[in-house]
Order: sequence, then structure tokens, then C-alpha cells
Amino acid sequence: MPLAPYRAVLSVPGVLRLLLFGVLARVPQTAAGIVLSLHVVGPLGRGWAAAGRVGTAATVGMAIGSPWRGRAVDTQGLRRALVPSVVASALVWGTAPFVGYRLLLVLAVVGGVLSLPIFTVMRQSLAVMVPAESRRSAMALDSVGVELSFMAGPALGVLLATQLSTSAAILSVGGCIVVSGLALIAFDPPTRSADGVAADAAEAVAAREQEAAGGSAPAGVPGRSRGRLTSPAMLAVLGATAAATVVLAGTDVSVVAHLRADGALALTGLIFAAWGIGSILGGLVYGTLHRPVSPLLLLLGLGVLSIPVGLAPSPWFLALTMLPAAALCAPVITSTSEAIVRLVPEAVRGEAMGWHASALQVGSAIGAPLAGVAIDADGAWAGFAAVGAAGVVLALAGLGVLRLRRSRAAALVPA
Repeated sequence: MPLAPYRAVLSVPGVLRLLLFGVLARVPQTAAGIVLSLHVVGPLGRGWAAAGRVGTAATVGMAIGSPWRGRAVDTQGLRRALVPSVVASALVWGTAPFVGYRLLLVLAVVGGVLSLPIFTVMRQSLAVMVPAESRRSAMALDSVGVELSFMAGPALGVLLATQLSTSAAILSVGGCIVVSGLALIAFDPPTRSADGVAADAAEAVAAREQEAAGGSAPAGVPGRSRGRLTSPAMLAVLGATAAATVVLAGTDVSVVAHLRADGALALTGLIFAAWGIGSILGGLVYGTLHRPVSPLLLLLGLGVLSIPVGLAPSPWFLALTMLPAAALCAPVITSTSEAIVRLVPEAVRGEAMGWHASALQVGSAIGAPLAGVAIDADGAWAGFAAVGAAGVVLALAGLGVLRLRRSRAAALVPA
């Protein structure tokens, strides 16, 4: 695997520090879900379904808040946009161990809406810090960091909750999130390039001159920029993002169901570690490619390769059969982030990345229940088959729609 693309990325001043910061800052966020779940089923004395509702409440909050938080970064700057997230995180996580279940649901929604947007800020910053030809490699390195965070966070969360207490774990996670937010404010990585800022200034001057001359509204250019957020290509990318996380979230549930049926739940950590390693390797290979690959094609491959995984006769075969699909996990998410950077101008890129984060949350919220219904009906194999088939159908539908639009556009071009 050629390493030159990654050396080029890491040679850019500030990128290595940003990537390392991203890994550490995401760890408490990835631990949050399991820590809250253990608190609900432990001290609060509720079941796993109730714990799942807390996770759903947080997911809904993040899906609602991510575009708004991203737009705040675009319009107010990173530091001002982060202040509400830091304050809300301190209040939500500082009170969560001491409230009942119903109030915890409310806090989960509030915390989700105002969650620290580290995932979106990382990719928004990388997009302006590295040259355009290195963005794929930079996004791939960031996806590796995400996998490392997800491999470490939940395990550390369980360790804190079981060795200390769930209340101590919640306070620790919240404290780390607040520290991460303050560090990000101090770090203040760029979210706009010098060229983008200069272009905005020129557009503002032109708009004022046009208004002074009796022209039309000066908000035309920003309006056109925001219009890119609802272009067919952008909607296709967001659809692919949501569909990919349908497959991934459903796979998580199906793996646990498969291991439970085999009486091998003790191997859960090892199986997910194998999945993470496969995703990391796939992401690193994708980052060396010289041309982008359509997110819909990667989604199609992910769906096709996920369908037969549930037929594995043993946990070890399960780990092996998961590797091909795992190798497409990081690439499909990386490709969607890369596509968004290409499709929307800098002026609205924070909001666009926020919608990307919302699509990830929506897909996760759909994938786990979809797999659960299939598992209850026909067993663990059906969970893999259901979410894999959903990925295939949605990918083919997206490819078909884009092909139809291209055909119609070509037909309108005069001979």
C-alpha cells in the first residue's frame, strides 16, 4: 500500500495534531451510550428497552441539532458556536446521575441537540487544511481515528461503570466532553480557507454596491450557496449515508444475536475488534486511490457482502465472513464526507456536514430496529440479510434515479 499520500497529509502543519485530538476527543462521546444504558438498567432499575429509549432520545436530539450547530459554525465562527455545547454538556452530564428516568430522557434530548460537534468539525477543518488532491487521504485517516475511538470508548465506559459506579462513569464522561470542548475552543482549527473568506468579503462588497444602486436583494449569493444543500446529488449522498448506517447499525445488533445463539457472547469484543480492524484497513486502502468512488457503489458492495454473513456456522467463521463487508465500512462513510466537500461551497459546509451527521443518526435509528424485527422473526441470519438487502435496494434505487436524471439532462441538450 503506497504511503506517500498519507505522508503528504501529515506534513501539512497542524493536521497531525488535529487528527490525534480527534481520536481522544471522540472517546468520551463513544462511551456515552453504553454508560447511560448501564445506569438505566442498574441504579435506575429499568430494563434494556428503557435504556434503548434514552439512546433514541439522544439520537433524535443529535439529528435535530446537527444541521443547526453546523450552520452556527458557518455564520458565527467555531469558538462562538462551541460555547453553548460546552455549557450544555456541563449541565446535562453534571446532573444526569442524580435525576430519575423521565428527566434523564429530557436531558438526553437536550444533550443531543447541543452535543459537541467534534465529528463534523474535524472533517470540515480537514477539508480546508489540506490541498484538494489530499482530501481523500485526510478523510481516510480521520475515519481510522473514528474506528480507534469506537474501539476504545465503549470498553473504557464499561470499565468505569463496573469498577467504580455508573454515576462516576457519567461524571467522568461528561467531564472529558467538557474538557474536549474547551480544548477545541483553544485549538480553534480553521473551518474556512483564506480564499473562501476573501470570496465572501468580495461577495458582500458586491452585494452592498448592488443594493446601493437600487438592485435586488443582497442575499442572492448565500441563497444560491444554501440551495446546494438540496441539490439531487447532495440528497443522494445523504441518502447513501443514512442507508450505510442502516446496514452498520443493523450489523451490530445481528452480531450480538448471532453470538448469543452460539453461546459465545464472551467473544463479542474480539469480533467487533476484527470488524474495526477490517474497517481501518479498508479505509487506509481507499485513502490511497487516485479517483473517488461513488458512495452508492460502495453502499451496494456493503449491502451485498453483508447479506451472507449470518450464515457463518461459528463465531470464528463469523469474524472471517465479516471482514469483506467491514473493509467497506470506513470507505463508504469517507466517500460520503468527501462528496459533500465537493458538492457544497465553504460558506455552507458546516451545515452540510451537520446534515451528514443527521443522516448518520437517522440510519442508526432505523437499522437496529429493522435488524431486531428480522431476528425475532427468523433468527440472527435474518438480521444480516434484512439490513444488507435494505442497503442493496437503496443503493440500486439511488443509482437508478441518478442515471434517469442524467439521461433526461442529456435529452435536453440540443444536437
